[in-house]
Amino acid sequence: MLNLRSFALAGIFAVAVLAVGCTKEDDGYYPSVEAEELKSGMAVKKGSMSIAEIALADDGEFDELVAALVHVDTELGAGLVDLFLNGKDQYTVFAPTDAAFENLYDVLGVGSITEVDPQTVLNVLLYHVTEGRRAANSVVPKVNTRTIETLLSGATFKVDTNGKIWATGNSSMIVMPNVSASNGIIHVIDTVILPIVL
Repeated sequence: MLNLRSFALAGIFAVAVLAVGCTKEDDGYYPSVEAEELKSGMAVKKGSMSIAEIALADDGEFDELVAALVHVDTELGAGLVDLFLNGKDQYTVFAPTDAAFENLYDVLGVGSITEVDPQTVLNVLLYHVTEGRRAANSVVPKVNTRTIETLLSGATFKVDTNGKIWATGNSSMIVMPNVSASNGIIHVIDTVILPIVL
């Protein structure tokens, strides 16, 4: 009985020492998604709604993204809304939240996306899309980084093992992976990634 009690106390002590030893200074980084979840090899079945329908129906989380799509369609005839609404090709979209767009507006000193040059907005939007249906396990590498080729000609960004995106102008995190659409997959991100340095 004494040996069992000693073993239990030793185990508790070891866990306590390990917990204290692994504590590090707060760096402000709190991932919303476990890194292992991002890299799991589970297949993602096609959804019933298109990418655009999901963006439009998401209770206001992607209003600014939709506004950006409408802005470039109206000003440049880019056809992005139709592409993501009715298109049959598969795309992977790294979709910034409304908060991500609002943070960008603060940096740019504008009140809305319509105050930004439409060609610049188009370039930024294309930087958030890659061809094909790419679940998180084909975006987030198990080691090192993975380069993602975007629809913006010649522009790439890198993703690390924690789901952090290293873009040309800044960085972002995948906060919700594998939102499945009929015409692709959406990975929700917390910052509008930029193909240029501001």
